[in-house]
Amino acid sequence: MGSSLPAAAETTTVALVGSLQSEIGCPEDWKPECAASELARVGDTTAYTKTFTVPAGTYEYKVALNDTWTVNYGAGGVLDGGNLPLVLEAPATLTFTYDDATHLVSLTPQNLSGGTTAGDAALAQSSLRQPLTRERFYFLMADRFANGSTANDRGGLTGGPLTTGFDPTNKGFYHGGDLKGVINKLDYIKGMGTTAIWLTPSFKNKPVQGKAGEESAGYHGYWITDFTQIDPHLGTNEEMKALIAAAHKKGMKVFFDIITNHTADVIDYEEQQYTYRSKKAFPYRDAAGEVFDDRDFVNETFPEMDPATSFPYTPVLRPGDEDAKTPAWLNDPLMYHNRGDSTFAGESSTYGDFIGLDDLFTERPEVVEGMGEIYKQWVDFGIDGFRIDTVKHVNLEFWQKFMPDLLEHAAKKNDDFFAFGEVYDGNPAVMSEYTTRGKLQATLDFGFQQQGIDFAKGKPAGALADFFAKDDWYTDADSNAYQLPTFLGNHDMGRAAMFLKEGVTSEAQHLARVKFADSLMFATRGNPVTYYGDEQGFVGTGGDQLAREDMFASKVDVYNTEDVLAGPEGSRDRYSTTHPLYEHIKALSAVRAKHPALADGAQVNRYAAPGAGIFAVSRIDAGQKVEYVVAANNDSKPATATFPTWSRGKGVVFTPVSGTDRAVKPTADGSVKVTVPPLTVSVWRANKPIATTGAAPTVELSAGSDSTVAGRAEVAADVTTSTFAQTTFLYRPVGTATWRPIGTDDNAPFRVFHDVAGMPLGSVLEYRAVVRDAAGRVAADGTWASVVAEATGGSTEGEIGDPPATQPTAVSVPGTHNSEMGCPTNLGVSGDWAPDCDQAQLALDPDDLIWKKTFTIPAGPYAYKVAHDRSWTESYGDGGGTENISYETLDGTVTFFYDPRTHWGTSDEQTEIITAAGTFQSELGCPADWSPDCMRPWLQDKDGDGVFTWATTKIPAGTWQFKIAHDQSWTENYGDGGVPNGGDISVTVPSAGATTNFVYDSATHRTTVTSVAAAP
Repeated sequence: MGSSLPAAAETTTVALVGSLQSEIGCPEDWKPECAASELARVGDTTAYTKTFTVPAGTYEYKVALNDTWTVNYGAGGVLDGGNLPLVLEAPATLTFTYDDATHLVSLTPQNLSGGTTAGDAALAQSSLRQPLTRERFYFLMADRFANGSTANDRGGLTGGPLTTGFDPTNKGFYHGGDLKGVINKLDYIKGMGTTAIWLTPSFKNKPVQGKAGEESAGYHGYWITDFTQIDPHLGTNEEMKALIAAAHKKGMKVFFDIITNHTADVIDYEEQQYTYRSKKAFPYRDAAGEVFDDRDFVNETFPEMDPATSFPYTPVLRPGDEDAKTPAWLNDPLMYHNRGDSTFAGESSTYGDFIGLDDLFTERPEVVEGMGEIYKQWVDFGIDGFRIDTVKHVNLEFWQKFMPDLLEHAAKKNDDFFAFGEVYDGNPAVMSEYTTRGKLQATLDFGFQQQGIDFAKGKPAGALADFFAKDDWYTDADSNAYQLPTFLGNHDMGRAAMFLKEGVTSEAQHLARVKFADSLMFATRGNPVTYYGDEQGFVGTGGDQLAREDMFASKVDVYNTEDVLAGPEGSRDRYSTTHPLYEHIKALSAVRAKHPALADGAQVNRYAAPGAGIFAVSRIDAGQKVEYVVAANNDSKPATATFPTWSRGKGVVFTPVSGTDRAVKPTADGSVKVTVPPLTVSVWRANKPIATTGAAPTVELSAGSDSTVAGRAEVAADVTTSTFAQTTFLYRPVGTATWRPIGTDDNAPFRVFHDVAGMPLGSVLEYRAVVRDAAGRVAADGTWASVVAEATGGSTEGEIGDPPATQPTAVSVPGTHNSEMGCPTNLGVSGDWAPDCDQAQLALDPDDLIWKKTFTIPAGPYAYKVAHDRSWTESYGDGGGTENISYETLDGTVTFFYDPRTHWGTSDEQTEIITAAGTFQSELGCPADWSPDCMRPWLQDKDGDGVFTWATTKIPAGTWQFKIAHDQSWTENYGDGGVPNGGDISVTVPSAGATTNFVYDSATHRTTVTSVAAAP
């Protein structure tokens, strides 16, 4: 266990030492004997403190005791520890403190703003509403929508389907739909209340690609070869211009689906191998053969490279493909990553080819500039906005340059230009990375898709309320959740009606649940998206090709035998304006247009049933200060709920808007009792403005943890208010005068997530929260925090591995292996990424409370996450984070493990399973001691550095013995000193509740264990 330190000398002086000493009265820096920087002891306590005025600058500091360097403490209170950083943009008065008991060094800024001041009213802002928060999108695939001209069915090519791509009998080929067809059906689209048409990519595609016998066509638009020309199968550039003009004339915008991540699959590899090759094993090399890291040159001039020697694979072009792409710069193989197929996990997520599609080297400035020029030309063409494909598979720095440049260009002609991205992840913390750090205006709300469908299936209302509470992740100075496009199904995952088919007993019930899901989407925040065909009752049987049916009379057998809600099966044109779902969407659009508060009014969570039942929100028209109540009942029977509102007083009544014909009168305190029919969304509007006569608001602000902030740090305001209120969050570097807005939140919990990742470590920030209520009354509070490094793993202390308060009801491993596990194609994405698949569920081991299961799947590389409760509501990726987890199996047998205490999911193909088996296991709850297969003492390596850790407070006081066991058996074990089959390792736990920390180094096989008594 190591020898103890010698007894410390009595502390006589404590000096603040560092590069700031010459600024606070010392003749030189780093002088422990300088009296001018000595701290004064506070009475007879162990604290030493002194206040200094420090000029603007960048500094390092620590403390030294007794006028020498013999005993000094730095970061974390560590003896001889690292220097602490300090960065000041302006002179600041700071109090430095040292605690001789803990040896921790800290600072506290002085002269902060504190409570409400006269200047706070000017700081209060209203929650942002960008121009596009009231759109109603119709998302269509032109090839499958309407055929206006048979002349372009083959795209000007001759030959059979494998040359032209045209085969209307094959679901994976062109079917003949085109832009003229869309133009001809604009009245049909407009009739639903559509305000914006979103087209799948319309540029010229590689007509056919794929291995022999597995070919399919580029009808969907995602295999682009010419970024300047409309696909001849769809029409011409002139016809696109005509479509835009005709749509504009009818009051509808036109959005393009665009791609920056990849092109068509044109580049081949000389090696004829395509498995992803990592940067660690196959680094990039310059033309001279020297290794370099592209991350050192992002958006800057790259070293000269040679296609023959610089890449993991040698890119080659087949004869005739030398000039296959337009613009010409896209034909340069240096502009691509050339690393093989992505596993959609880790590094490969942004460097790998998307199922063979040529992955652009988006770190290169030529690619950023080239893509920018391409899409600026389409902005000039008259497009109203972009939906951007595969955003999460492009490095963040690309978006940080591409988006501001594009929006600045667009603003010259169209102030309302709007771009939103596809970030295929249901976690708001992940999606919002791209709207905050990544500078996109919005992302498609995959979280709402999952939660909306789950709620429409009858799942507990609380999950939906919890989801909307995470909207704060999106709030910053120029965007928020109100501009997110929301949807229920799409061309990749499948249709809403397919997801809602499970468990229904009749077509009427199925139709009711689909209508209910649409009603929910149109009554809650965001821009609703209707996927073409949904309004005609299309159900589909899966994702991808199985969700891309023809609106015109189809020749595809599988489409013609599908169920159709409220309509006949078979081959026929499907443009009925009297279909129940068309009429329902039309009615929802009309209500939303008449009552814009339902589009972008503040959304305030009011009530969520513990199970199936009512989810209720208020929607506030901030201009008129009028409150709406939206109550959605997902149960199959009527439901009643009572909850507060801000509408009260004489004569106040909530009048019915939709989904009900009964008015609701609030009580004296504003509470309402509503009864909602089954599978119904009821909406009411107050006949008078909200009340503003109650108590004035109060606020208490907190930032980060222990006066530190890192990464995207939570800054939260505890607000009490008697009426509608909005909270503006601001910050400024300590010592400066101008407040900088972070964002404004208009519903509880009031918070923002401040991105400090780009700020220098040691920056000291002052935060302020200003609350303004509907009466114009203002309250404010302030706090401060220092910027520290974001945790990235590598800790030699384990997370407390004690049993969780509650277990999830189910745990699954959704990923690219689900279809191989036997998941049906109507779940997830054609059977993959399906958290609700029965075949992907793990089982809870009652002995150790770890979820685990063994699967037999084909050998190969895969990616996955761990999901709770058969949905994406709560899911965890690599190391318990957000990135996909990758693995490769050679023998096809894989056992997965998940610890709900630490949220670490892994498999025996990724890591060894390490347990501390010994005499304390029965005290932890294992059936017996010395049981390597009981994983209650499971040491985990979440950051992959080979150091496994575990901590617990459950080992009683006493001396205990253990060994380290590999893979749940004694076959490989290590004892004291890291010796194979060695002697027992001992640990003494000083008292009940002590934290015992285990650290095992798999390289040396040595174990370090410490036990520290709990604080009194």
